[in-house]
Amino acid sequence: MQQEHQPAMQEKYQPADLEVAAQEFWNRSGAALAVEDPLRPKYYCLSMFPYPSGKLHMGHVRNYTIGDVLARFHRMLGYNVLQPMGWDAFGMPAENAAIQNNVPPAQWTYANIDYMRTQLKRLGFAIDWQREIATCRPEYYRWEQWLFTRLYEQGLIYKRLGTVNWDPVDQTVLANEQVIDGRGWRSGALIEKREIPMYYMKITAYAEELLADLDQLDGWPEQVRVMQKNWIGKSTGVRFAFPYQLDGQPGELWVFTTRADTIMGVTFCAVAAEHALAAYAAARDPQIAAFVEECKQGGVAEADLATMEKKGMPTGIFVTHPLSGEQVEVWIGNYVLMGYGDGAVMAVPAHDERDFAFAKKYDLPIRQVIAVAGERFSLDGWQEWYADKQRGSCVNSGKYDGLGYATAIDAIAADLATRQLGEKKVQFRLRDWGISRQRYWGCPIPIIHCAACGDVPVPDQDLPVVLPEDVTITGAGSPLARMPEFYDCSCPQCGQPARRETDTMDTFVESSWYFLRYCCPDNDRAMVDERVAYWCQGGIDQYIGGIEHAILHLLYSRFWTKLMRDLGLFGDQPLGEPFARLLTQGMVVAPTFYREDSHGKKQWINPAEVDAVHDERGRASGASLRADGLPVVVGGIEKMSKSKNNGVDPQALIEQYGADTARLFIMFASPPDQSLEWSDAGVEGAFRFLKKVWRIVFEHVSAAGVAAIEAAEQEQRPAELKALRRQLHQTIGKVADDYGRRKQFNTAIAAVMELLNTYARIAGNSADNSAALRAVRQETLEAVTLMLYPIVPHVCEALYALLKPGHTAASAAFPKPDASALQQDEIELVLQINGKLRGSLRVPADADRASIEAAALACEAARKHLAGAAAKKLVVVPGRLVNIVA
Repeated sequence: MQQEHQPAMQEKYQPADLEVAAQEFWNRSGAALAVEDPLRPKYYCLSMFPYPSGKLHMGHVRNYTIGDVLARFHRMLGYNVLQPMGWDAFGMPAENAAIQNNVPPAQWTYANIDYMRTQLKRLGFAIDWQREIATCRPEYYRWEQWLFTRLYEQGLIYKRLGTVNWDPVDQTVLANEQVIDGRGWRSGALIEKREIPMYYMKITAYAEELLADLDQLDGWPEQVRVMQKNWIGKSTGVRFAFPYQLDGQPGELWVFTTRADTIMGVTFCAVAAEHALAAYAAARDPQIAAFVEECKQGGVAEADLATMEKKGMPTGIFVTHPLSGEQVEVWIGNYVLMGYGDGAVMAVPAHDERDFAFAKKYDLPIRQVIAVAGERFSLDGWQEWYADKQRGSCVNSGKYDGLGYATAIDAIAADLATRQLGEKKVQFRLRDWGISRQRYWGCPIPIIHCAACGDVPVPDQDLPVVLPEDVTITGAGSPLARMPEFYDCSCPQCGQPARRETDTMDTFVESSWYFLRYCCPDNDRAMVDERVAYWCQGGIDQYIGGIEHAILHLLYSRFWTKLMRDLGLFGDQPLGEPFARLLTQGMVVAPTFYREDSHGKKQWINPAEVDAVHDERGRASGASLRADGLPVVVGGIEKMSKSKNNGVDPQALIEQYGADTARLFIMFASPPDQSLEWSDAGVEGAFRFLKKVWRIVFEHVSAAGVAAIEAAEQEQRPAELKALRRQLHQTIGKVADDYGRRKQFNTAIAAVMELLNTYARIAGNSADNSAALRAVRQETLEAVTLMLYPIVPHVCEALYALLKPGHTAASAAFPKPDASALQQDEIELVLQINGKLRGSLRVPADADRASIEAAALACEAARKHLAGAAAKKLVVVPGRLVNIVA
């Protein structure tokens, strides 16, 4: 790839002009286009696609710059690189924006996509825009509807009642995050739990495989693998029953526990408000019925249950302990979820912290059945050892006394099995994935409800079921349910009038397979094709995204890949895990500033509107509002967010300093997996560095012209030039390792900065204009330009064209260390006397031990400290130090 013209020689670094020129050149030359080539190794580099919220934020900039650095670096290594981009375009925020702005969600979404695409292009990311997708486009969601029908026919998608948050004023289902303190986020109405028909994906059928395959993912952060393992939550325990009689009819209350060794300590059982026993009791007691209704209000998320006040009410129903025969009362607990297990739990207050607190609150019995040597049990308060299953042994448990955890469980499980009341069982915390959403802006579920035929999948020839885009959103339920032109249809089987499903799919569905569609976005005949095998074999080589997606998105993506594999969509090259390597970038954080109004409410002020005073660490220690000069309160360092108004506009930053400064700062300020604290001074420093690089190259080209690197042989170079070349090639090796293996871009930049400091000291200001000096200058600056190119590609594209007319950085290979340059004629050793640092000495690189000892004794520092005395001993650590023991 040849540059079409020689850039003008400008003395000053002017990012706006050169960035536009570089981007136009990349676009004309197709530098980022990815074409399948089986003769080249592939590198699929993917950053999680954004929600089109309207504007990029610094988290986006960080995420996509990390991906772009890796993509450009691997292209320089000779890989065939795919770096695509798209839009996670469905979802609730578009509906909320439509209500606020009185525009259809589609119009709002497409406008945001256009604006954000322009922003991404302005940052110079090497994205193959020919593969762009938007999940709200029918040509995309058609295929997940197609897959839905297959999974539905195979029973991997099914329909049953599910518990949801119902807003009785807005007449709509709310997501957990829309329930605030038990009330609807917009109406303020008390939320009810309702059971409605919902569609579920049978992810539990893959629980064992999803768990086992985590062990393959050694390219993932261990923290993420642990989070996934905990979410899947494999437990080995005992499922058993408490028999009972109601109205003369026998029944069994089933529970699951991992602590069957504590079974003799059960003093009550708790059931969910939706449990059959709760319904039985509620039908006979108005107070219980009122409590059941109270339990049905509020959120259904586990996070809510963990923090809510635990409440209960006795039902007056008793069940029989399966081993002791004792009568155990059944309570209704607001912390018990019907959707988990059997909707009931055994309560052992002495050995479960939650049960202990509940029993103390309601004055229920607490019976110790586990003892630990040296510890004393007390009802005064919970102690951690009460739940210790490793050191504990059974007490007050009859025939099980003295047994340890595992032995007791085996014995108790065997006795329950003999009574046909229980057995050992493996259970997963993971529950089937409810994908129904009673909202508008999502992929329509392709089901038709017929009075005669039941629920009928939409035939292939009628797909996609297109979501109407010109609608009015009021917030009171989905508009689809008020649109006969959408839901009125004919049954595909019998032809009679029928009703189309008005629920839409969870937006996690779209993000569960988008990475596969990037491989073949132009295929209008199949969901995926053979190009997936090329780009995804062995997994996507690098996936980049926030830790907040470490559980559900990654889990669902792994699940969908396995579903598609089992349906044969990948042909004879089935994919395994979708993401071979995962990098979870840290947050971008910034200082916050605020004032309090007359009601004590904080009014957050953007840092751009504040003049701050900084301490020696660069932290804001005081601040005033620029508009009025009056003080504002300095808050904490927090994640950039709209709520705290502490975001920095990437567009303003780019306009002031250029895209390369934004990229350089965000890569230099912190390792990619750690939080990055915003610093205006750091941005200024990044801009100064780029101006310095520009000036150094400008001075070299202006003074000496483009030099031939081979102008002088290494042995003709003086020692200081050999030292510079040695540092140059050491830096090349380090930067390649930092980019490729370590992914520590800040240390790569620091190494180049150190190299340029050495360059300035040895070669930059020298009056010597010898061929050897010009050659080393040229070699150093070419390599510096290419080493920085993945991070700051615009300026490096321009500088490389100045250094090598007719060549482009976009088509250049990453430099390789020269082994001959790394060889040293001399090495420097630390000199110690009696273990204390006294200086250093230089010796020939191939000096033997005797020569090193002689040189050490002969040096000035040794003569001074020995003062004529003989050395008792010399310790030589090869390549590092000499210690003289006097």
